[in-house]
Amino acid sequence: MKIDFTKMDGLVPVVVQDSRSQRVLMVGFMNDEAYAKTTREQKITFYSRSKKRLWTKGETSGHFLLVDEIRVDCDADTLLIKATPTGPVCHTGNDTCFDERNDVFSLAYLEKIIHQRKTEPVEKSYTRALFEKGINKVAQKVGEEAVELVIEAKDHDREKFLGEAADLLFHYLVLLAAKGYSLADVEAVLKSRHQK
Repeated sequence: MKIDFTKMDGLVPVVVQDSRSQRVLMVGFMNDEAYAKTTREQKITFYSRSKKRLWTKGETSGHFLLVDEIRVDCDADTLLIKATPTGPVCHTGNDTCFDERNDVFSLAYLEKIIHQRKTEPVEKSYTRALFEKGINKVAQKVGEEAVELVIEAKDHDREKFLGEAADLLFHYLVLLAAKGYSLADVEAVLKSRHQK
């Protein structure tokens, strides 16, 4: 990736976007040294114009921006970095530097919570209780929810049908986690089939 650092006295603007929610988190600047450190460590490092030094986002707060993807614009003088934040991004404590919440619900977010329930015990957690009962119980729940969805599909009650679809999807995600897989693994299979 060829980046033109010559247009702004050695700096390029960097737009940081959340990989999951697609929200713009913040904007900063990089010089070639900050870019090299970012690509090497996979944590976003900026060049601070006020401090006149490299500054890794999160070096004080512990709220890093973990790099998922780096793209350069058509003029090679601006970067878009898609990242995963490990906490609030703004120094004010807000999720973004544009005073927006960054808590968009998604399957990826739900999958993250399910994984946390698997690895970090939480009292009175239904998900944790499922994991503790073992793979046979988790698989049984998926089967039960699938049957209930099929039954509701024969009727015309939108609320019940969607409720059972949500139950099946949730338990399916728990089963994937119990087996050590993720939706990304299933997507990879679907993608390979789509290309054939």
